[in-house]
Amino acid sequence: MTDAVERAKALVEDGGHAFVKLGVTDADGILRGKYVSRAKFLSALEKGLSFCDVVLGWDSNDQLYDNVAFTGWHTAYPDAAVRVLPETVRSLPFEDGLPFFLCEFAEAAEAICPRGVLRRVLAKADAMGFAVSAALEYEFFVFAETPDSVRAKGYRDLQPMTPGFFGYSVLRSSVHAELYRDLLETCETMDMALEGLHTETGPGVLEAAIGVDDALRAADKAILFKTFAKVLAQRRGLMATFMAKWSPDWPGQSGHIHLSLRDKRTGEPAFHDGAADRTISDTMRHFVGGQQALMPETLAMVAATVNSYSRLIPGFWAPTSATWGIENRTAALRAIPGSPAAQRVEYRIAAADANPYLALAAALAGGLWGIEHGIEPDAAIVGNAYDLPADPKRDLPRTLMDAAGRLKGSSAARALFGDAFVEHFAATREWEEREFRRAITDWELKRYFEII
Repeated sequence: MTDAVERAKALVEDGGHAFVKLGVTDADGILRGKYVSRAKFLSALEKGLSFCDVVLGWDSNDQLYDNVAFTGWHTAYPDAAVRVLPETVRSLPFEDGLPFFLCEFAEAAEAICPRGVLRRVLAKADAMGFAVSAALEYEFFVFAETPDSVRAKGYRDLQPMTPGFFGYSVLRSSVHAELYRDLLETCETMDMALEGLHTETGPGVLEAAIGVDDALRAADKAILFKTFAKVLAQRRGLMATFMAKWSPDWPGQSGHIHLSLRDKRTGEPAFHDGAADRTISDTMRHFVGGQQALMPETLAMVAATVNSYSRLIPGFWAPTSATWGIENRTAALRAIPGSPAAQRVEYRIAAADANPYLALAAALAGGLWGIEHGIEPDAAIVGNAYDLPADPKRDLPRTLMDAAGRLKGSSAARALFGDAFVEHFAATREWEEREFRRAITDWELKRYFEII
């Protein structure tokens, strides 16, 4: 047994809990899980366990995909192998310290497992001689609502926790200090510590920056943060949403990704070159070039819901094309020069609704592709990127269906993520837009019901 397995075994055997909680991430970045007995868990540590593979065969509303090959009525929904990840253990503060472990799909299901996709991209980075550090930051709105009240209201006329525009507010954070304290302490307890937490501009919106870590651990922390921030809010009679854009009146919610590479051979940061212009090394420049080149082809992995595309509009702090700039927050990629340890790239196209594993995989894979192929980026954008004229090279898909088509047709994506994943995930996004097209929106009723 590995040391991590031995530690997990001892923790559960000696901890006094009769059960353990497990969680595995689906295509939409939702943690699906269950309680298992202590005996079942100890067996699973060595032999693995299984979840019904419907977890990979349904959408966020538990509706069954009718267009995927991996699973469906045609396979009769068998079990899929799952491995417990002993190194991911956390104690749940809401459940008397109950142990919680992340899992990932194994065997055939590993090809389409979101965490497995990121691990394969990290293996590529390792083979190229790089260690990857990442940090994710999230904006999310908090409402004085409950799951029952939002349904009773039809998701209209919702009451944010606080009113108005008030970014970086000491007043708001002090009035609601107990919520902030609980969130900060919960994140510390669950090994996903925040390095910053503040109000953003908009009613009831917060921004949380999770501390930097190795990339796989950073993605694990992100999936846990999104889940347990919502848990904490609901336990306090509130609701948090990570939708990309919940209202036409307010900015969307970002899920920005910060990335840097370290040369494994020398241990030195790979993005910093003190002799280069703005200290941007060739490696960093090609990394940005690859991210820019592949962003239109991998956007479905980053903007994975219909709602994601409502955020990507000019003037609301979200990028609208595959641009880059130095310290430029209107561009999709923000190069951040600085000290060797702090120099990095911020992948700003990502929203809060993205699956952290897949968004990070797409952001990193594009950069590695650029290094591997020596891809030069366009000239850095100076000033407002929203003012740029349309350019087919930079333009991004405008709908989820278009983005799914670009992903499916991308030879680079297939080389980086595998045919099985690309086919499966693109099909799930096509399904998502088909489900949307079945809906009749309030906008349509108001516009057409009487007049047309």
